[in-house]
Amino acid sequence: FVLFPMAANVLEEDSMEQDIESPVTIHQPKLPKQAREDLPKNISKECAKRKIQRYVRKDGKCNVHHGNVRETYRYLTDIFTTLVDLKWRFNLLIFVMVYTVTWLFFGMIWWLIAYMRGDMDHIGDSTWTPCVSNLNGFVSAFLFSIETETTIGYGYRVITDKCPEGIILLLVQSVLGSIVNAFMVGCMFVKISQPKKRAETLVFSTNAVISMRDGKLCLMFRVGDLRNSHIVEASIRAKLIKSKQTKEGEFIPLNQTDINVGYYTGDDRLFLVSPLIISHEINQQSPFWEISKAQLPKEELEIVVILEGMVEATGMTCQARSSYITSEILWGYRFTPVLTLEDGFYEVDYNSFHETYETNTPVYSAKELAEMASRAELPLTWSVSSKLDQHAELETEEEEKNQEEQNERNGDVANLENESKV
Repeated sequence: FVLFPMAANVLEEDSMEQDIESPVTIHQPKLPKQAREDLPKNISKECAKRKIQRYVRKDGKCNVHHGNVRETYRYLTDIFTTLVDLKWRFNLLIFVMVYTVTWLFFGMIWWLIAYMRGDMDHIGDSTWTPCVSNLNGFVSAFLFSIETETTIGYGYRVITDKCPEGIILLLVQSVLGSIVNAFMVGCMFVKISQPKKRAETLVFSTNAVISMRDGKLCLMFRVGDLRNSHIVEASIRAKLIKSKQTKEGEFIPLNQTDINVGYYTGDDRLFLVSPLIISHEINQQSPFWEISKAQLPKEELEIVVILEGMVEATGMTCQARSSYITSEILWGYRFTPVLTLEDGFYEVDYNSFHETYETNTPVYSAKELAEMASRAELPLTWSVSSKLDQHAELETEEEEKNQEEQNERNGDVANLENESKV
């Protein structure tokens, strides 16, 4: 961040050298508020611990509030989902209000028909045929509206065949009543059968750990299912939430990066019968490649884990979420085993589900460990190559000696032949 003025000066000098007649002035870019706050002010502020604001809470709820939403009409276009997403107290209030308003509305129309036809003036007159028998006021009209819409049919108040407007109103109320029943009962059924409560029995370990596994540095956390009914087609995903700034100076708040938990090998698809430890190998593609034990507390990051699957009883998709910040990532620890073999079955001890124990783990980053391993292998390769070179030199020296001996022998034979000729 502090290199912006220097970079601007360098760019300005380069542009001046390219075109002296048209100097270019580069202004320092105006950074967003998050980027300006992230600039290192001084050593004391940089070293001060700041509270990390969670993106996803431990209970799985996203800590994001939508503000300044002007297009609120979009919520009304999807009124069913809007009602399902409401809290229970508002949902029940709307449920009661819809039925009450409907009954009152049609009760008022029934009373108006009786009033306009003059049925109120002929109450008790046996020669008069009213629209609705035994309707003598607004209360009785309201009760008749309830009986019509709910198809109770007490048989005391009935419509007569001398009222065509009443017959039409009866048809309209029956059809609209069926629509209201289907809409509201369907809304309540979906509200009750939502798989959110099923996610309450899917648990994540309180902490994540970093330790060695099969000679490789790994980030691990544990998941479990408290119910006997299983999650079908369960899969696990992980995201790294960390703000970053690009090389061009663009500040990206809460940038999301995938954390590989076995996507290419199929280990992300779980058979979640007993608690499982999810492992992420810290390699060159991992965002933790250059993070060491000393550097980890200084990082402002959050790991969001998402467990998805279908509820075996209902077939609906269920999703459980949790997150880990840097203070909840333990370096040099492992999870305590929770599975024991009993007489004819396996038993899971959930009292030890969140427990960890300390283990010997290097404090270096995975990148540093890889560099040290490569350095340890270099002398071995050098010794092998040097031995091969020495062996080749010895062979060439032996060949030269043999050639010299052969030449000497040939010279001796030639001398003997000359002497014999003389």
